[in-house]
Amino acid sequence: MPLFNNLDGDTVLKVAFNEFLGNSPKWFKMTILGFLVACYPLNLVLGPTIMGWAFIAMFIMTLALALKCYPLQSGGLLALAILALGLTTPETVWHEINQNLGVIMLLVFMVSFIYFMQPLLIFLFGKILMKVRNKVVLSLMFSVAAAVLSAFLDALTVMAVLITVFGALYGVYEKVHSTMNIDYDDNDIKDRQQLGGDTLAEFRSFIRSLIMHGAVGTALGGVCTQVGEPQNLLISEKMGWDFVTFASQMAHVTVPVFFAGLATLIVLELTGKFGFGAKLDDGVRAILENYLKEQDEKRTAKDNYSLVVQGICGILLIVGLYLHFMEVGLVGLSLLVVITALTGVTEEHRIGHAFEESLPFVSLLCIFFVVVGMIHDLHLFTPVIEQVLAMDLNLQPQAFFLANGVLSAISDNVFVATVYINEVQLAFEQGRISREHFETLAVAINTGTNLPSVATPNGQAAFLFLLTSALAPAIKLGYMRMVWMALPYTIVLTIVGFIFQ
Repeated sequence: MPLFNNLDGDTVLKVAFNEFLGNSPKWFKMTILGFLVACYPLNLVLGPTIMGWAFIAMFIMTLALALKCYPLQSGGLLALAILALGLTTPETVWHEINQNLGVIMLLVFMVSFIYFMQPLLIFLFGKILMKVRNKVVLSLMFSVAAAVLSAFLDALTVMAVLITVFGALYGVYEKVHSTMNIDYDDNDIKDRQQLGGDTLAEFRSFIRSLIMHGAVGTALGGVCTQVGEPQNLLISEKMGWDFVTFASQMAHVTVPVFFAGLATLIVLELTGKFGFGAKLDDGVRAILENYLKEQDEKRTAKDNYSLVVQGICGILLIVGLYLHFMEVGLVGLSLLVVITALTGVTEEHRIGHAFEESLPFVSLLCIFFVVVGMIHDLHLFTPVIEQVLAMDLNLQPQAFFLANGVLSAISDNVFVATVYINEVQLAFEQGRISREHFETLAVAINTGTNLPSVATPNGQAAFLFLLTSALAPAIKLGYMRMVWMALPYTIVLTIVGFIFQ
């Protein structure tokens, strides 16, 4: 056929290999391809347990290369191989998806609702960024606000707000930077300086530091209350704790951890270590101030009306999430309907843009549940659980805290918490532990799955959402950089949490 006249076998293979996983590094393509080809004989030789751990390691590698290749493709191929080898079943995967349907609905509808809150968020947070010039104070504001909101609302919703705000502000700078030069006064850095190079790198570093402080803030607040994280609600139901009881039971760990986290933030900003400490360049500040001023000047009555509607919807969001009278995803869907109906957004294509950020991540999350299903079916964590339960009772709280932290960092904190709390509940029902010790271990499980898991994007859905968002490649926030920036927090939170168990 004419279509293939100019193609030989070598050319076809070369094109196929170049297209495979897009712009990923050559070594990454070879590793993934080689592993997929060899996984069947390796499974026969090594056995399912070793292969299960190998798949976990490979999946973590796909997350580490997220800036080069979105993990849906590389991770998805691994997930298909897991199913093909029978390391888990479609029924188990579907069960895991059903167990996490609330999180999926939250991502689909809440993140899409936040998209339509963008003008109000830029208006509010833009003013804050321009008014507060002290970086330490600004960082504390973002971290504390993220912690408080996560404690009473939801960490993923808070992260969606942060991504929307910083993504929009970065977009303003990038638009100006790509189209024009800026004239500076004599007191500024240079006349007609091209705002690229070091200035752009510094701005990216500034955003990275703020959003990482905010991300850790979601963990600091999320661990404190019954509604802070999905596993908190599961644990409180198992223990029969209400909101106040849960918070008081956790307080002897969560309160010192919270202040230790804030102290870590201050030290990081003052020392400038681990990628923190960057300040807002005067030229960038001028761009953002001019943009915000221009937006204020050209704002029409219709625009002001939209801001009022968004403000009302924001209040309804806080009330709805705090009262928790229906699932978070349904709150997001309800407000999505209200905000679009009242602001005249009725065209399908305009509404469709709101889902562009969330749906790829939801797809990736479903792929991740294949790995979680494999861990469940192969009982990969069972030996660790058995060793911890076999320890002396006085050592178990600290051991549970560390074991949960390590497993959550490489897996999923909701899954780890579910496995551990079920095992501990069984031990209590069999009379192997007292009610008091049961409560102590529940605290260790909750804090263990929430605090040390900040070490990697795997452990916290909010961190993984940030890693795979459109903002991450814009500000050069990859997997290893997230791990590096979270490292001091991981060390401090783990040590303090361990001491106060």
